[in-house]
Amino acid sequence: MPARVRTLARGRAVTPVWRNQLGGLTFEVQSDARREFIKWAPTGSDTALKPEIARLRWAASYMDVPKVLDYGSDDAGTWLITEGVPGYNAVCDRWKAEPKTAVIAIGEGLRALHDTLPVNECPFSWTAETRLAEVHRLAAQGRLGPAHWHPEHQALDVRTAVQIADQPPPIDKLVVCHGDACAPNTLIGDDGNWTGHVDFGSLGVADRWADLAIATWSTQWNYGPGWERRLLDAYGIDPDPIRTAYYRLLWDLGP
Repeated sequence: MPARVRTLARGRAVTPVWRNQLGGLTFEVQSDARREFIKWAPTGSDTALKPEIARLRWAASYMDVPKVLDYGSDDAGTWLITEGVPGYNAVCDRWKAEPKTAVIAIGEGLRALHDTLPVNECPFSWTAETRLAEVHRLAAQGRLGPAHWHPEHQALDVRTAVQIADQPPPIDKLVVCHGDACAPNTLIGDDGNWTGHVDFGSLGVADRWADLAIATWSTQWNYGPGWERRLLDAYGIDPDPIRTAYYRLLWDLGP
């Protein structure tokens, strides 16, 4: 546990609840008054917590999201403290044992988020064009490579992958996307219904398939094959193989 997290906990019990692939950590802090979570990212990692603060504060005007309680940084890393919202993530042991309930909750929760957050009022962009600017920057720095991609993309070289990404399909529908719609970022209550979302660091306006492609993809990683259509049915949309393939490739390319 980082020393800063111990300090922020002020003697309260701390339970580690998540570790991402970039070294970022999330802890739940025991509190009689409310659930609190501390997200911590080491210095030099690609996990930026500051952008999430602005997005959480904006989204809070329209729906229930984690309330920002504190933010700071030191030489070791940065931290964000939020108040918890009801429910537990969709890949906890209970919901992994009930994948049908989980994927329905994820699909319904994502549809509610897309329907609730107002596109015209959103100051953040996550469109393909916005993300492609970062793809080209990473490619120019030599920071892209098939070794970090999913198996379905590893046969591509960087130049070919970027060329494909440079040709996004027409937009189906602009919504305010979550930006990281993987299963763990949906919270589910005891009754099996979605209760909220977490990890809003990339929230922004984009084609809804930018979220749907990743939400369905993550069902494979977390529950096994065969659940993608169930999630789309819960969202209320037919499959779109072309947009799904495109946004999964763009996801692999980084931003």
